[in-house]
Amino acid sequence: MNYIQQAYKGQRELWMFILTTVLVAGIFISNFVFYVFADPADLDAAMKAMDHWNLPANVVLAINLLPFTFLLGLLFVLVKFVHQRSLLSLTTTRLKVDFKRILFSFLMITIYTVGTFFLMYYIDSSEIVFQFNPGKFAVLFIISILLFPFQIGLEEYLFRGYLMQHIGVLVKNKWFPLIFTSILFGVAHSANPEVGAIGFWKMMIFYIGTGLLLGIMTLMDEGLELALGFHLGNNLIASLLVTADWTALQTDALFKDTSSPELGSISEIILPVLIVYPIMLLILSKKYGWTNWKDKLFGNVEEPPKENYKIID
Repeated sequence: MNYIQQAYKGQRELWMFILTTVLVAGIFISNFVFYVFADPADLDAAMKAMDHWNLPANVVLAINLLPFTFLLGLLFVLVKFVHQRSLLSLTTTRLKVDFKRILFSFLMITIYTVGTFFLMYYIDSSEIVFQFNPGKFAVLFIISILLFPFQIGLEEYLFRGYLMQHIGVLVKNKWFPLIFTSILFGVAHSANPEVGAIGFWKMMIFYIGTGLLLGIMTLMDEGLELALGFHLGNNLIASLLVTADWTALQTDALFKDTSSPELGSISEIILPVLIVYPIMLLILSKKYGWTNWKDKLFGNVEEPPKENYKIID
């Protein structure tokens, strides 16, 4: 039984899918609606209003991340008691969660991000400010370690997990949920400050490209572990290593980037999506012996024989 077929282990009525999606994805839907229909002046006013609160960066970060803990818990409750599925079936096809896979992908993106940052810092540090404050950074580290797993957990379990599986079962193929959830992942981040600073289409290339990477990882590896580790590593480093005034994560990080946001679009958006991501997929494919790419990414989704699965009581 492949990863998408795991949805057959529970109840799959359409009303359940709609209810769960609306309740859990409401924050992403509202962000997109606000971005599309709000006047740009209203967006600027909202950002300035938040600035006037003069809240510490760590407090703002905690406020932004706390809702994800509730939403992830809500998703788990709905999957368990409405869909009557195990959380393991939402996570992986393996008999148990493979934490070594999570660690490997976490280290892969962390080493790449930290390494490339310090390489660029060595080449030209004129617009990078070292702003290390031991007290503030310690609080930031604790908040990040405690809350980012819930934030990335919600996004992965929602987009690459719940939506990928249930849409795949509905349309009976794998390519549509892969592409559709990647686009949704990009659209869900459309209200981020980076979009206004760098440009909508440039950031969509990055967000949708990252969604495709994580979706391919999930389908090829038959589980969420690699996507969870990659996403956690990416967001933790983004929070702890370097910040900027135009990013969604404005934190008390070690460094602050004062350069114009447009200048980094090629090295930080185009390069990863077109070159680095394929290399990472190649590394993972060699390590975990991925084969039969065509079927795993574009194959049909069929209901398995009844004896191969059981709806939990």
